[in-house]
Amino acid sequence: MRSISTEGFARPGSLSAGAAPMLQWINIVDLVVDPTYQRPIVGKGRRTVDRIARAFSWSCFSPVVVSPVEGGKFAIIDGQHRTTAAALVGLDSVPCQVVVVARDAQAAAFKAINGVTTPISRMALHAAALVANEPLAVRLAEACACADVQILKYPVPIGLQSPGQTMAVGAIARCLKRYGRETLITALQCVTQTLNNVPGNLSARTIKALCDVLDGNRQWRDIGTPLFEAFDAIDLAKIEDQSALEAAANKVGRVAAMAERIRTELTRLLPPMAAAEKSPAGGQPLARQGKVYGFPSASSTGCCSRGR
Repeated sequence: MRSISTEGFARPGSLSAGAAPMLQWINIVDLVVDPTYQRPIVGKGRRTVDRIARAFSWSCFSPVVVSPVEGGKFAIIDGQHRTTAAALVGLDSVPCQVVVVARDAQAAAFKAINGVTTPISRMALHAAALVANEPLAVRLAEACACADVQILKYPVPIGLQSPGQTMAVGAIARCLKRYGRETLITALQCVTQTLNNVPGNLSARTIKALCDVLDGNRQWRDIGTPLFEAFDAIDLAKIEDQSALEAAANKVGRVAAMAERIRTELTRLLPPMAAAEKSPAGGQPLARQGKVYGFPSASSTGCCSRGR
């Protein structure tokens, strides 16, 4: 844990925060919304309410900010979605922070609360999910560890990154779901276990293109060291740079353009006998001289990588 630091921040010239708020539990039937500044719950908002309700937990429920209005009711300034979710799970009341302000100040507070929130990056969300021991985050981290890949916890300029670091947690998660653990690990190793292991090469486009190519040709994926030796001769950074022009010329997406160029290079570099090499009995990928990851069960603690 770390303490809050105000170093580097300028202090306000004067303190005019208004009266201190009161904290109390209020019946949900006494909470209302002002339609002049509160949006109705539709579309994405309904999905948000559903998500909160399905995983409802008081540890994730911050007090609803309200202000008293006529008729003994309280106008919700912030917390309409979580209040609706609380009602859906059968709760009668919710904790509220009561501030006594006029209607125009209520609208200003709504704007301030919802307008200055700091967006949370996918990297930070993954780090939190990993600490929370969420299954997908654990599987993703295990696959990355086996490929010597480190997912950064916050954005870092490429010039300040180290080899093997990446910000593409969203792409990695999607590839894990779509292509599976074996394909993802090998795709990542095609960067980290080859001469392509330089900062910036573990981009979302490159990872997705590699997974697409290896998933489409499992023999390439499973041949072991010859695959990495082929990637020693393939400049992935150059292929990504060229993909913009090729995608425009062929009217395809950049990932598709990269995947096509990588397939062409592997077809040229891998001899037919290597591409046709079979896996051993039991369906496990062939490990060459113990230098390529052999895909043990997820519970295994050992991860092998190519010796360089």
